[in-house]
Amino acid sequence: MFYAMLRALLDGIENEIDPGDPLDRDIYDMSQEELDQTNKTPESLEEALQELEADHACLRKGCVLTDDLIETWIDYKMENEVLGLRLRPHPHEFFRYYDC
Repeated sequence: MFYAMLRALLDGIENEIDPGDPLDRDIYDMSQEELDQTNKTPESLEEALQELEADHACLRKGCVLTDDLIETWIDYKMENEVLGLRLRPHPHEFFRYYDC
């Protein structure tokens, strides 16, 4: 959804949201405490959908996307992509447990 990315960009500009300082360190060298204090993007589709469900006010500006449309899209993605992956083993599981 290009519109959603563009709308989020415009929301940041309009509300003068500070993106913070760039992270110029190797995250693999950071301690868990430092990582906990570092802003991160969602690690999975499920986490991204949860964040979208919690805060999607900026997407409703301009009357292009409605609450109903956003909720339907979240439900569809959860049902057809997130839950579908939970029911199937990951290729790493096959490698780890079934390869000889």
